[in-house]
Amino acid sequence: MAVESPCNQVCQIDPASGYCRGCLRTIEEIIDWPTADDAWKRGVLDRLKRRSVRRG
Repeated sequence: MAVESPCNQVCQIDPASGYCRGCLRTIEEIIDWPTADDAWKRGVLDRLKRRSVRRG
């Protein structure tokens, strides 16, 4: 099963953190997502969990 994008249609990069305010990905992670393999995507999702905790 393919790894789904965490995009939630709130697309705005926070200049202070460099993360999207909607999904917490960096612009590089957003750009690379469509062509990345599932292992890379799972790694990004793991990082998003840690970012979410810090954002809390």
